[in-house]
Amino acid sequence: MQLTDFTKDMWGEVGWSTTGYHYFVPGPLPPLLIASWELTQRLSQADRAVSELSGTARNLPNPHLLIGPFIRREAVLSSRIEGTEASLSDLFFFEAAGPAWPTGERPADVVEVANYVRAMEYGLKRLKELPLSLRLIRELHGKLMEGVRGDRLTPGQFRRSQNWIGPAGCTLADATYVPPPVREMNEALDRFEKYLHQESPLPPLIRMALVHYQFEAIHPFLDGNGRIGRLLISLLLCHEGLLAQPLLYLSAYFEQNRQEYYRRLLAVSQSGQWSEWIHFFLTGVARQSRDAIWRTGKLLDLWQSYRRKFQLARSSALLMRLVDGLFESPVISISRAAARLGVTHRSATLNIQKMVDTGILTEVTGRERYRLFLARGILSVIEEERKEGG
Repeated sequence: MQLTDFTKDMWGEVGWSTTGYHYFVPGPLPPLLIASWELTQRLSQADRAVSELSGTARNLPNPHLLIGPFIRREAVLSSRIEGTEASLSDLFFFEAAGPAWPTGERPADVVEVANYVRAMEYGLKRLKELPLSLRLIRELHGKLMEGVRGDRLTPGQFRRSQNWIGPAGCTLADATYVPPPVREMNEALDRFEKYLHQESPLPPLIRMALVHYQFEAIHPFLDGNGRIGRLLISLLLCHEGLLAQPLLYLSAYFEQNRQEYYRRLLAVSQSGQWSEWIHFFLTGVARQSRDAIWRTGKLLDLWQSYRRKFQLARSSALLMRLVDGLFESPVISISRAAARLGVTHRSATLNIQKMVDTGILTEVTGRERYRLFLARGILSVIEEERKEGG
């Protein structure tokens, strides 16, 4: 890390380790922010978009049906920022296969993404009984890193050694960024937790931008910091009461603007560019809120069209429940269908076949046993790349 990269306006202090490298300790939140009409406009647009998304979710007949796909899309994109190559369909197939997945052939990237889903779902439940805190953050990290690469790097524990950020093969001396050493890190984490719990006059979305930067600057784990930091945004949106359902995620925006994302975060540390980072963050909130509204509308239209097909045919209630289940996960096996419906394997097979006959499901394995069926229409909506303004 080069001292010359940091200006007199840096957010924090650069220190020197006796072992021969510079490190950075971010200042305590909140910073002194200078209001501007541009910031006010960005905040207004973001607030309006989040409010519209919240209203959309409240008007859904069953918003819980859509939470699963949204969480899984976020898990894939957040993990992709860190270099994983698993797709959304990979994740759905992996989860649907369950024990039928060949022993010893668990794809590492997909397991990492599945762990992100587990961590998110765990965090949403845990928030009902535990405030957002360092304890909860450690628990989330334990879920995220369980049984994957990096699982030897103290899952669920803050680091006890120095880490750094930079190109592959770089050292502490030539790293792009070196977070606080352990003692300074623990002090910074203590201030960070106090800020999470204190009352603030700042608008919630601006607070979230501050919190996300601060967590990334402290970088308290040996691995998984980026994913935990982005996961915290989604939890904060629910914790702060901005959304009743977790339908807004920023990783798609960050992944599409990956270089700018890293550059804006680093610029806060190096030269105190808070306004630029907050503008970038609020733009993402507004954009992804609109995306979630659009995607929710398309999924709702599809859900209604599927249900109408079976209502007109006066089909059983079992098929309606199976339709609902596909919107939680668009890949299903006979055994999962039987468990969901509480019926025999034969009954589940018959109901699955009715969905195949109507074109909702397609068998995709070509096997006689452990077959998997895909709702292509649902998956295409979840995976679809939407350009802003489209």
